[in-house]
Amino acid sequence: MTVDYKSLDWKFVLATAGLSLIGILLIYSAHYDSSTGSSLNFYMRQSIWLLLAIILFNAVIHIPVRVIDFIAYPLYGLALLLLALVLVAGETRMGASRWFSLGFMSVSPSDIAKLALIVALSRFFAYTKLPPQSKRRLAFSAMLAFIPALLVMKQPDLGSSLVFVVLLFSLWFWSGLSPAYLILIISPLVSLVAAFHWVTWVIYLVLLIIFMLVLKPGILFGVIVFISNLAFGMITPFIWNHLEDYQKLRVITFLDPGRDPQRAGYQIIQSKIAIGSGGIIGKGYLEGSQSQLKFLPERHTDFVFSVLGEEFGFVGTLTVVLLFGFIFYRGIRIASRCRSKFTSNLVWGALTIIFFQFFVNVGMTFGLMPVTGLPLPFLSYGGTSLLLNWTLIGIIVLADYHRSEY
Repeated sequence: MTVDYKSLDWKFVLATAGLSLIGILLIYSAHYDSSTGSSLNFYMRQSIWLLLAIILFNAVIHIPVRVIDFIAYPLYGLALLLLALVLVAGETRMGASRWFSLGFMSVSPSDIAKLALIVALSRFFAYTKLPPQSKRRLAFSAMLAFIPALLVMKQPDLGSSLVFVVLLFSLWFWSGLSPAYLILIISPLVSLVAAFHWVTWVIYLVLLIIFMLVLKPGILFGVIVFISNLAFGMITPFIWNHLEDYQKLRVITFLDPGRDPQRAGYQIIQSKIAIGSGGIIGKGYLEGSQSQLKFLPERHTDFVFSVLGEEFGFVGTLTVVLLFGFIFYRGIRIASRCRSKFTSNLVWGALTIIFFQFFVNVGMTFGLMPVTGLPLPFLSYGGTSLLLNWTLIGIIVLADYHRSEY
């Protein structure tokens, strides 16, 4: 397919490129050694990945939308196959089987599955004749999301598995499901958390009953919601006892990082110190003490935003946040004006994944979210993550280019 490059949204693309280049600078700084004046080669690898990502972006914008529509379910099936295979034949690191090792690179099938789920759900919601509140519609779309989510959780990778669930709820909303119904569907998860103390759980259940009396969702739906909330609340102790020790530790550390400052809470505490010490304009490029003295762990991946805050201060972090904000703003505009439901859903789904990972990663560095291992899009080190995010940008640009088509 021939593309008129002059008609592309270059402001949108350049904002993405700017974030990627900032990421390479931060990755270089994260492992810079002032005594030798050199850095580990992570930044070189990321530069090569960025070049490949831009080539992939260029390939995506040349794909006809009808081809993406046609391969939606086969791509989803392939993704499930890869998720199943990685559990038995994948490379194991730190007790997790999440990657296929190809010698010169590692590939994460969960990133492929995120893209596949966007396409599959977008196609289903675009063509189904069932109303948004239909139980069959909700059940089938939930099945599409929960199968890969459970396979990813088995790796185990709780952070990535949450992406699939968030994507489902986001596309439910975008495809017409009432926010009130979304609240009721999410409510069992709230009950799961509230049930850690019986007083909060009882108060929550009373408020839930009042909400349903006002909303009047229907007797059958209301009964199902209330029973689900009771069930989720009652199994809270069972779920907690069956979490892995490191998962329990992440929850406890999120609630109280100071409880174990030398081990479990170390990452969050050092991240807060790094960001806080940056002040308004930062300490300067390659001058961050927390990163240069190696106090800050995982500084080129999970906590690259902390390096940004320490070296460039409030001005630097605000610049990055504004670039992300610009991407989200332009993306929402594109999703809103696409005439095709399928392409509109694609754009919204792509934005959801980028936004959720951005929100969780930045919140994690401030101690506002638990440490999940989700990378900061375009900035964190990681090849398949960068390829995925640039592919999502390519899909958004492609949808904008064909926004007048049905």
